Amino acid sequence: MRTHVSRRAFLGASAIGAAGLVILQDSRSATAAQANEKLNIAGIGVGGQGGGVLNAVAGGNNVVALCDVDSARGEGSFKKFTAAKPYKDFRKMLDEMHAQIDAVVVGTPDHTHAVASIAAMKLGKHVFCEKPLTRTVYESHLMRVTAAKHKVATQMGNQGSASEGLRRAVELAWGGFCGDMTECHLWLANGDGPRERPKDTPPVPPTLDWDLWLGPAPYRPYHPCYVPGSWRTWRDFGSGGGGDMGCHSINMAVRALRLDLLWNPDPADKPERPPIIRIEGQASELNPETYPRNIKAVFDFPARGSRPALKVHWYNGGLKPPKEVLRGYTMTQWGCLVGGPKAALLSTCPWNTNVFLLPQEQFKDYKGDEPKVPRSIGHHAEWVRACKGGEKAFSNFDIGAPTNEIVQLVHVATLAGKPIEYDPQNCRIVNDPALNPLLHREYRAGWSL
Repeated sequence: MRTHVSRRAFLGASAIGAAGLVILQDSRSATAAQANEKLNIAGIGVGGQGGGVLNAVAGGNNVVALCDVDSARGEGSFKKFTAAKPYKDFRKMLDEMHAQIDAVVVGTPDHTHAVASIAAMKLGKHVFCEKPLTRTVYESHLMRVTAAKHKVATQMGNQGSASEGLRRAVELAWGGFCGDMTECHLWLANGDGPRERPKDTPPVPPTLDWDLWLGPAPYRPYHPCYVPGSWRTWRDFGSGGGGDMGCHSINMAVRALRLDLLWNPDPADKPERPPIIRIEGQASELNPETYPRNIKAVFDFPARGSRPALKVHWYNGGLKPPKEVLRGYTMTQWGCLVGGPKAALLSTCPWNTNVFLLPQEQFKDYKGDEPKVPRSIGHHAEWVRACKGGEKAFSNFDIGAPTNEIVQLVHVATLAGKPIEYDPQNCRIVNDPALNPLLHREYRAGWSL
C-alpha cells in the first residue's frame, strides 16, 4: 500500500542554509606535515567502522584524542590508544586540543558527519570522513567548499576507489574503449521500507550520551531500534539503503563519465551559465520516518566539455534495468554499467572493485594499453600522504562530495513529486525554489555548520 505524505510536511521540517558560497581551488595545506613527520590524529566516532579507519591510519602516527558518545561502543579504541585523551563531545575536544591535532577521522552516523568534519576543517585540520559523506545535499556542498577554502587534505571512505578493478575501468573509459558514453545504469540490492516511530521509551544505556548522539537531529526519545546499527533507515539519521552503498556503487560511473566536472569545471570549458541536472524519482512509498522499499530515478546530465549529455538510471531495493543493457551478460544482484556504441564496462561488486568488458565474448582476450591511472598505495595511506604534503587522495572531497550529492539527490527527487532541475555549482533547485528546503534541514539549537 502506498503511504501518502504531503510535500508540505517534508518542506516544513527543513530549511536550506546559506547559499552563494565562493568555490575556491584546492591546493596542498599550508600546514601540512612533512612526509617523514608523524601526524597527530584525532578520532570522532571510534567504534565500528570509525575504529577500523583509525587503526588503518594510526601506524607511524600519533593518536592524540578519541571522541565517542558511547564509551562501550568505542571501548576497543580507548583501550588500544591509551595515550589519547578521551572525550564524548567533539566540540569540546576541538576547542581544547585543536593546537595539538593535525588530522581528524570522522566515523559517526551520517547525520553528524558534516558538523564534525566542517568544524575540524575550519580549524585547518585534514579530514577523513566515512561514506556517505553527509546526510543532506547542502552539507555535502559545504564540505567541498570548506575543504577548498581551508586547503586541507580530505578523503571519503569509499575504499573501492583504491582497487585495481575500478582504476582499470576508469582508464578504459577515458581512453575511448566504449566510444562516446551515453548510457549508465546503477542497481543496488538493498532498500528500506515503512516503519513507525516506537512509542515505548526504554532507559538510555549508562555508557551512551543520547543527546550528543542525536547531535543536530530533532530530539526524540532513545530507543535501541536506532542505536548502534539500525539508524540508517531512519530519515533523521541516515541515508537509507541507497545512501549506505550508493557512494561505493556509483563510484566507477562518476569517475568514468567525469560527472564531477559539473561541480568542478575545467576553466577552459567553463560555460557562461551553470550546468543544470534534471532528476526524476519514483519511490515505492513515502513514509515520514523511514526510506522507501525501492526507488527508481533518472538523471539527465548535460555535456561535460566534449563528453556528450547522457541519462543515468538508478534502481535500488531489488529493482533492475532491462536485461538488454548487459549485452548478453547474466543479470546480477548489484551492478554499475557505463556504455557507448563500441562496448560497455560493468562492475558487479557493490564496491566497484571488479570490471567486465562487454560483450564478454568479443573482449575475452582483450589486453588493452598500459595502465594510465596511477595505482593506489592504499585508500587510507593516500590520505596520510596528502596530509603530509603529498598528492591529493583519489577520493578527496572534490569528487567525494559530488558523488554523495548525486546519491542524496535521489531522495530529494522522490520527495519533490515532480522532476527537479538542480544547479550543482550553487546548490539550488532552479525550476521550483520552493523545493530548496529539501536540500537541507534546520539543526537543533547548539549545532551549526
